[in-house]
Amino acid sequence: MKMKKLVSTPRFQRSFRKFTRRNLSLQQKIENTLIQLADDAFSANLATHKLDGKLIGTLACSCGYDCRILFQFDLDEETAEEVILLLDVGTHDEVY
Repeated sequence: MKMKKLVSTPRFQRSFRKFTRRNLSLQQKIENTLIQLADDAFSANLATHKLDGKLIGTLACSCGYDCRILFQFDLDEETAEEVILLLDVGTHDEVY
């Protein structure tokens, strides 16, 4: 299976910088999780799950005890391939 392309939103980039500034060891953990997400978004150790309420249509995966990545599947209009749109990263309380 081909790895999916990851596309990060400005919000994700801001959250990533802010979140990893507080805890530098998290940066490598998040980067490893993103590689795994691109390879298989539904890998068991990511604990990927659908969200509801105001976040319906969004998925979340875990990258450690209190770290979540919010994302959606989207279509790249140029290549017509499915990509993973990275929406946010942070603690459980920050992203939900």
